[in-house]
Amino acid sequence: MRLRPYTSILPKPLMPIGARPVLELLVKWLRRNGVVELYVTTGYLGHLIRSFCGNGRQWGIQIIYTEEADPLGTIGPLTLLKKHLTSTFFVLNGDILTDLSLMAFLAHHRSHGGPFTIATTTRYNKLEYGVIEDRDCVVTGFREKPTLANSVSMGVYCMQPEILKFIPCGVPFGVDDLVHCLMEKRIPVHTFKHGGLWLDIGRVDDFQKAQEIDWDEQAPALLQAVG
Repeated sequence: MRLRPYTSILPKPLMPIGARPVLELLVKWLRRNGVVELYVTTGYLGHLIRSFCGNGRQWGIQIIYTEEADPLGTIGPLTLLKKHLTSTFFVLNGDILTDLSLMAFLAHHRSHGGPFTIATTTRYNKLEYGVIEDRDCVVTGFREKPTLANSVSMGVYCMQPEILKFIPCGVPFGVDDLVHCLMEKRIPVHTFKHGGLWLDIGRVDDFQKAQEIDWDEQAPALLQAVG
């Protein structure tokens, strides 16, 4: 279940976690990880994000905005930043919370020399049905409502500037499109497995979990993990 209809009047990055929006917690996490320059792509209700964040000075980070005339998907907006993305860079969704160390992520990305690395975590999903395994119409196995483990994207990516040549301009283009494109060209897509905190605020369960965390107490632990 997602957060509609609340996100029809407030963009997901501004959904409140306690007294502060997700985006403020996200920007502070970026700053603790050593990020000093942040590009924010905005579209629907983007003026609210601009009004809240300003230039980022209050958090010791520089925020520069771009605006999509039409929705360009999760990766398409990078085409608006081509002249700025001249060295290794991170891309992330604006509605997540995590204790991922970006320095560890960056080190792993550089170790394999590829152009694109996806941060992943494990999510467990309990099926509501009994799962049948059969061969030649004879049951060979039966699992009653099993819990399945899946490796999922965290919405955090590390990229090289060369990745931009695979992203078309002016059309919607998502992470899935980019991954399929690279795989078709036999260009390896690498992963970095994260075993710590990750919440997708667009999901009701994760949004509720985030409300239960004292982020002021969490911050020193996150800073120690980064260091």
